[in-house]
Amino acid sequence: MSPPSFRIERDSMGELNVPAEALWGAQTQRAVENFPISGLTLPRGFIRAVALIKRAAAAANAQLGLLASDIAEAIERAAQEVAGGAHDAQFPIDVFQTGSGTSTNMNANEVIAHLAARAGLAVHPNDHVNMGQSSNDVIPTAIHVSAALLLHEQLLPSLHHLARVIAQREQELAAVVKTGRTHLMDAMPVTLGQELSGWRTQIENGTARLRAVEPRLLRLAQGGTAVGTGINAHPGFAAAFCRELSALTGIGFEPSRNYFESLSAQDAAVELSGQLKVVAVSVMKIANDLRWMNSGPLAGLGEIALPALQPGSSIMPGKVNPVIPEAAAMVAAQVIGNDTTITIAGQSGNFQLNVMLPLIAYNLLASIRLLANVSRLLADRAIAGFEVNRARLAEALDRNPILVTALNPVIGYEKGAAIAKKAYAEGKPIREVAARETALPREQLDALLDPAELTRGGLKGGTGGGG
Repeated sequence: MSPPSFRIERDSMGELNVPAEALWGAQTQRAVENFPISGLTLPRGFIRAVALIKRAAAAANAQLGLLASDIAEAIERAAQEVAGGAHDAQFPIDVFQTGSGTSTNMNANEVIAHLAARAGLAVHPNDHVNMGQSSNDVIPTAIHVSAALLLHEQLLPSLHHLARVIAQREQELAAVVKTGRTHLMDAMPVTLGQELSGWRTQIENGTARLRAVEPRLLRLAQGGTAVGTGINAHPGFAAAFCRELSALTGIGFEPSRNYFESLSAQDAAVELSGQLKVVAVSVMKIANDLRWMNSGPLAGLGEIALPALQPGSSIMPGKVNPVIPEAAAMVAAQVIGNDTTITIAGQSGNFQLNVMLPLIAYNLLASIRLLANVSRLLADRAIAGFEVNRARLAEALDRNPILVTALNPVIGYEKGAAIAKKAYAEGKPIREVAARETALPREQLDALLDPAELTRGGLKGGTGGGG
């Protein structure tokens, strides 16, 4: 006879069947049955954070003399297993669940209690694993902790790498002059190095913006329990908890300055999402610049050739597309959309509790992870390896009528405009038309219209309206 596929579990609402091999209990099973909505579950980084919270809480309660040392140690061992990813399949609850995330908190409590009980101890999910805690402070704390860990471990290093790769190309291409563009129309010359310096500064500023959120992100709701008053938590619990968690993660977490704010609002998460949106906008700008510069190779700008990574068409042989910048642009669009979701969810703090916490967690961590992954791809598979079509750049520069701008201080705007129009209409280099239409010596024209010199800015050739 085959063993039964279910076992009976009980909670305050009664009995129900739970899969025999599951580590969770009745409350998790109720949530699985109540929320068959999306098939999306909270990400690994969030489950890790909840488990680290349980481990730090057990250690803090043991230090305060509230939890027997053997039970605390068993909980800590079990929580670390969960934090390490050994039991991810035991967290099946849909993102779209109770707005406080109570189901996920109890899922963690039940799994950790089940694992801890293997040491031969009676470990209760509420009385022991959830001691001094409420879902209402655990889940907001887990949002902050998981976001901080992903920032430190993934996104900030990825952005640093992207900025470093851009800086390397910036130096390599510092002397390569190209036609600048405003309104997508030809403008005065710039160097490729100057163009890339703008990208680098965008990424550096984005990094600084993310770091600026940390004073609020690292302050945790843990200790506020149900409504912010700290009911059923030891007065020293929050401080002890943060010390333990900081030791576990290497990040300096601190208790919130006001638990009523930390439970009822998710302003720090909304702030962080807003800064992630800025980074996404920067990534979109860089990706689109790369796509335009790579366009062609014959009928587009054709200024650069991105690395050829895969065939670009199922019907057009030889076509190669800018797949990495396209992927980066899609990530940016997703992050911008996630920010809208997080903004709406952040408004859903009613009295003492925000009730869209799982949705905030899911989208915030998705944005961090997506930006971290695509930043490295953009650096390594697009920016690091693109080749410059120097002949195409030189040809476009030579025929750019906007170079006449450099003659404005010498011949005046009106005459300069007339020369530019003639050069464009005749399809001739601006030097040739300016030599014909002005009395300026060729040597002076060459000096005034030197594209490399024009990238340095400043006033060229004095003032006056002669010629």
